Amino acid sequence: MQDLGRLLLVMGGILVVLGIVLTLAGRIPWLGRLPGDIRIQRDNFTCIVPLATSLLLSLLLTVVLNVVLRILRR
Repeated sequence: MQDLGRLLLVMGGILVVLGIVLTLAGRIPWLGRLPGDIRIQRDNFTCIVPLATSLLLSLLLTVVLNVVLRILRR
């Protein structure tokens, strides 16, 4: 039961951090407007494909998770 309790606490912490990040993401002016992001606007239609933003966030998360995992292994 202790392992399940710890797992639930960790998952809850991850959800809180993710919620904070998503709440603050709208305040970052360049997020979703990088060169390489595709934006198609018509009269009543807008399609946004954030390719460059996705690559940048993926790279950033990979570096952060690798650092965290290296710290936890010691």
